[in-house]
Amino acid sequence: MQAVLILAHKNIDQVVELCQLLKPYFEIYIHFDKKVELTSQQRTELEKNDVKYYSKYNVKWGSYSIVRATVLLMKKALMNKKINYFHLISGQDWPMQSPEKIYNFFQNTDKIYMNYWRAVDVKKTGEPEIWWTKYYFNYDSINRRTFFGKIYHRLLLIMQTVLRINKLKKYGWKDESIYAGQEWVDVPRDALEYAIDYYDHHKELEEIFRTSFCSDEMWLQTILVNSKFKDRIDKNIHHFIEMVEKHGSRPAILDEDDFSKIIQGDYWWGRKVERPISNELIKLLDERI
Repeated sequence: MQAVLILAHKNIDQVVELCQLLKPYFEIYIHFDKKVELTSQQRTELEKNDVKYYSKYNVKWGSYSIVRATVLLMKKALMNKKINYFHLISGQDWPMQSPEKIYNFFQNTDKIYMNYWRAVDVKKTGEPEIWWTKYYFNYDSINRRTFFGKIYHRLLLIMQTVLRINKLKKYGWKDESIYAGQEWVDVPRDALEYAIDYYDHHKELEEIFRTSFCSDEMWLQTILVNSKFKDRIDKNIHHFIEMVEKHGSRPAILDEDDFSKIIQGDYWWGRKVERPISNELIKLLDERI
């Protein structure tokens, strides 16, 4: 048995449709951003498909609230001892192959599909990514994506660089031990159990990531890459993601023009998929399935 864990914050009818597509093969757990209001019809459809859904956290981009929602889903799914593999996707993801084919593949592997790199080696938007864990941020309270949030972020960086803040040193972690990567992962039970248990029993790590920026892209990588499970990690996550600006979004919102690239590759999931922009692409994928 396998589970798909979904972080959703918009286009709820599409999320319901995604659940209907996946449910014949997967147990489904969803965290809806607390700002989302489900209609009675949406609730009925989810419950009819035996989808477990929660709405505990007010999720904000770049904030620790995403980690809280992710860990909640993982712990809920782990309670079902029959589930042996877990897939974390967003509500804007869509299967690039048939759910049956995806399910069958993961029945025969114990690999972890998770991209990673050392945060100390990478710059994002001109900033050393390691700063995002070395320094203190409070984006559960401040909206990072507003104009004020962008100015506030720059001021935090300048101030903490001048003051030589190093939160990692305070908690006994080295810069070289912090890893980052894309949030979306496919992970077997033993590795996920280890990661959750490690996180629960190493409160200093929670303190680091609770006050970090984009910690949803770091906490799991840092635990698993520094563990005995590193040799089982495959960095090819088989997700089709176009990191370009299209339809007013980066990553790009996928459309029918992306279909030829999708079928030429070996992809399980794709993002971002959003109706109505992605209507023709979804139709082509459904025909392929």
